[in-house]
Parts: sequence; C-alpha cells; structure tokens
Amino acid sequence: MSKAADSAANQTRAESIPGIERATGRDWADWVKIFEAKDAKSKPHNEIAIIARAEVPETLYNPDWWAQAVAIAYEQHAGLRVPGQSSSGTFRVSASRTLPLDRDAAIEAWAAAAEGITEHLGHAAGEPRRSRTEKRTFWRIDLEGAGRVEASATPKDDTRVILAISQDGLPDGERIEEWRAHWKSLLAGL
Repeated sequence: MSKAADSAANQTRAESIPGIERATGRDWADWVKIFEAKDAKSKPHNEIAIIARAEVPETLYNPDWWAQAVAIAYEQHAGLRVPGQSSSGTFRVSASRTLPLDRDAAIEAWAAAAEGITEHLGHAAGEPRRSRTEKRTFWRIDLEGAGRVEASATPKDDTRVILAISQDGLPDGERIEEWRAHWKSLLAGL
C-alpha cells in the first residue's frame, strides 16, 4: 500500500467536488459508484483516467482535462494519493498570476526576477532554459533535491497573460505551502 493510502490526512480536496459535479452534471456519489463498479481502487492512474473519460460528457469543454480532474479526485477519495501528490508519488505545487503583458514579456519579467536567485528555500538553482511553442512561452530550472520548476505564460485575452509557476518532483508534501508562498511572493513582485 502506498504512503498516501496510509496517511490519515488523505482526503479529496473539498473545493474540487462542486466543480466536478457542476461540469459533469453528475453527483460525486455517482462518480464513486462508477469507479467502485470498475474496481478502480486496484488500478493505476492511467486506467482510472480512462474510466473517467468514458463517463465525462462529450459536450463538456476540454473533456480530457475534466477526466483527469475526476480521476485525481477519486484517487484522493480512495486513499491512493493525497492532495498535491502526482501519480508517480512525488508532489507538485503551483501558483499563478494574471499580468497585463504579452507572453514573451511575462517570461522576461519572470526571468529578470528569478534568474538572480541562486537558491530557492535552500535548494540550488540550475541553469535556466527557455522555450516557446505556438501557444505558450516557457522558462525552466532544476532545483537540487526539490524537482523542476516551470514558468509558463499563456495569453488570457488580447491584453493579459496568465503566468503560472509549477514545481514538480518534490519528494514529500510537507513543504508544499511553504513553496507555494515562495512562488507567490516572487509573482507578487512582478
């Protein structure tokens, strides 16, 4: 049994359930019955997500995203993982801010703030890497012993961008809120 399943603090994020119910038009109790009928508790994440995807309405905007959200909520409900934990067992934290910039300017602003910092909460920062796709602009670093950090800038509308900072690969969930506060502090300075 996983460390998550043994944790007394394990629970589905309460704020996730109402959104799932509204979007899918299905009560959480009904979702649990669907997963239990398919013995989802004994399955890996990808198979649980397939069960969810088969039940998410096709008319829903971004049904694949919603299927992932439902699968993760079920895994938390069933004790397969705790909030903030990925399917690999590591932990993730994120923070975001909407800025009145285009995506490239937002990444430039983030880089100007973050690249002068050689360590984050006691973890040495690696060399920054940048990339760009048709939809987003990225900035990434590795943190020694604390996973990887990605800043992604995605246009929200013609004048604003969402700058999201995500950190993947934390070895445990004990410092998630400390990390979230750290990233929010850097975002607030932009």
